[in-house]
Amino acid sequence: MTLAEILATLKAEVLCGREWLDREAAAACGADLMSDVLAFTKERTVLLTGLTNAQVIRTAEVSDLVGIVFVRGKKPGQDVIDLAKIKGIPLLSTSYPMYEACGFLYVHGLRGCSQVGDQ
Repeated sequence: MTLAEILATLKAEVLCGREWLDREAAAACGADLMSDVLAFTKERTVLLTGLTNAQVIRTAEVSDLVGIVFVRGKKPGQDVIDLAKIKGIPLLSTSYPMYEACGFLYVHGLRGCSQVGDQ
């Protein structure tokens, strides 16, 4: 599923990285613990989170995530958006809570990291 498809499915807003919406996500991960993201995600994963600090961007960079979706209508500060732009990480925001956002993506065919073989 591309980030553009995720954008449409979640009725999301692009905070930065519109030029990267053609990136393909092989899996999704919903988490607020960045240690879980580091431990359990695979390449080409999109992260859904309620955290809006710079650590989320740094975790995404280290984990080679394709993008981040902030849930519950959350939006990071401009400093975090600027860091994401520098690192080439697209940011989206959806008003859906995490449980529903993950469910919508799953129903539309995007699987979790446990269901995706090693990349």
